[in-house]
Amino acid sequence: GFLALASGSTIGILGGGQLGRMLAMAGLQLGYKVMGYAPPGDNSAADACTDFITAAWDNRTALSGFAAACD
Repeated sequence: GFLALASGSTIGILGGGQLGRMLAMAGLQLGYKVMGYAPPGDNSAADACTDFITAAWDNRTALSGFAAACD
């Protein structure tokens, strides 16, 4: 079935590029918080996210923290 998140919930986005940026902007317009995660680089999505974690893909500690902060 369909699972809806309550307004104000946090959506997690893996990746910091243009698609992540567009998804973040849409989520914010719908009343969600948006947390992004990507390794260092040109993370254009970071400016559109409520929070953004910059860490390597194999950083288990950072990924666990990211996942715990998302609904």
